[in-house]
Amino acid sequence: MKIKTLKFSLYLLALVTVFVSCEPDDGPTTSFQEEDRGEQQEKDRDSLLNYLNTHYYNSAFFESGTNHKYTDIVITELEDGEDVPAGNTLLINAVETHTTVFLDFDYEYYILRINQGEGGSPKFPDAVRMRYEGSSLEDGDVFDSRATPTDISLVGNGFSTFGTIKGWQLVIPEFNAAMDFDIDNNGNVNYNNFGLGVMFLPSGLAYFSGITTGSAYDNLIFKFELLQYEQADHDLDLIPSYLEDLDGDLDVNNDDTDEDGFPNYIDFDDDNDDVSTLDELFPKTYVVDTNEGDEEPVLASNEFETERSDDSGIITIHTLTMIDTDGNGVPDYLDENVSINYNEDDNE
Repeated sequence: MKIKTLKFSLYLLALVTVFVSCEPDDGPTTSFQEEDRGEQQEKDRDSLLNYLNTHYYNSAFFESGTNHKYTDIVITELEDGEDVPAGNTLLINAVETHTTVFLDFDYEYYILRINQGEGGSPKFPDAVRMRYEGSSLEDGDVFDSRATPTDISLVGNGFSTFGTIKGWQLVIPEFNAAMDFDIDNNGNVNYNNFGLGVMFLPSGLAYFSGITTGSAYDNLIFKFELLQYEQADHDLDLIPSYLEDLDGDLDVNNDDTDEDGFPNYIDFDDDNDDVSTLDELFPKTYVVDTNEGDEEPVLASNEFETERSDDSGIITIHTLTMIDTDGNGVPDYLDENVSINYNEDDNE
C-alpha cells in the first residue's frame, strides 16, 4: 500500500530529543576558562578544511539505484602520496560551503548533498523524523546514532526539551523529506526519495565547550536521512513557530514582544492585552470546487493557511490573517493597544 501523505503526529511538548542540555552535577567544581569563540572558530575551520582536503567518499556508489541510506556513505582518509581512487571524490571538491552568524561570531560549515529529496522542506523550528549517525571529526568515534526513524524537535518547547544543536537547525532545512512511503506486508515503512547528506560542523555550531561527545571543542560529522517533518506550532496559537521569528535571525527565543519572559513561540498572548494571540487573528474559509474549474485563492502576504480538506474535488481551506487595525505597522496580535477578539460573534 502506498501512502501519499507524510504528515505524522508528534507531541512537541513532551518529546524528549537526543540533543538536550546537560545539567551540571553537584560534585566538586574546578576552574574552567572557556575558549574565545572567534579564536576557536579559526582553529575549527582549519581542522575542518584539513579533513575535507584529506578524505574522500564513495561518490560513484550513489550514481545508480535509489533510496540509499546514510550507512552507504563511506568516508576514507587519503594515504600519503595516494591519489583519490576511481569512483570516489575528495570531500573538498564535493561539499558546499555555508556561512552564518551565531552568538555574534561568523561561522563556516559544510554540507555534502547526496540526495535533495522530493517532499516538503522543514523550517528551522519544526519537528523531523530522521535516521543519522554522529561522529567526532578528530578521532572518528561515533557518539550517537539512530538506525530506526527517530522523531526530533529542532527547537524545543522551552520547558522540558531543548531542541538540537545550532548546526542541525541550519542544515536540515536545506534538504527535503521523502516524496512518499510504502508499508510492506510486515508493517515495515519504506521511505522513497528522501533527503540524504552529511554535515561537517565546527564546535561553535555544536556543543562548543561541552563534553557531550566525550571532549570539548569537538568538530562533528553527521550523516543523515531526512524522512518526514511536521510544521511546529509550539504554543498552539495556529501561527507556525517559524513565523514567530520576527527579526528573521533563525532564533525564536529572542522574540518576546511583551517582555514577559516567554518568547512569542511559547506565549499564548504575545502582546499581553488579555486577548489570546489566536483570537486576534482574523479567520477566513475558502471553498474551491475544482469540479467547476475553481482555482485556489491567492493568499495575502499577511494571510496563511492553517488547514485544508478535499472532499471529491471540493477543497475547503481555512486561513488566518494578521490584521493591522490602526495601520501602525504592528499587527493586532502584537499590539497591546488593540484588543479585538475576531472569534467573538459581533466581530464575525
